[in-house]
Amino acid sequence: MFDKTMTFSFPSDREADIKTTLTAVYDALKEKGYNPINQIVGYILSEDPTYITTHNNARSLIRRIDRDELLQVLVRSYLGE
Repeated sequence: MFDKTMTFSFPSDREADIKTTLTAVYDALKEKGYNPINQIVGYILSEDPTYITTHNNARSLIRRIDRDELLQVLVRSYLGE
């Protein structure tokens, strides 16, 4: 049953939207004096929205992104694909 590798994919047209949203969230966290990287990582690991400020609607924005999609975009960007 679990002897085959499962595949995962999502529409790549969302990538630009996700990057724009993540940048807006990053900027809002920075404006409020938080370490944006630490806060975003905390959110990704826990899916607890309180890691993200409500400033500039950042919390609402990031909750529109599926966490799996966000991780895929981040890994793809890091690996340069």
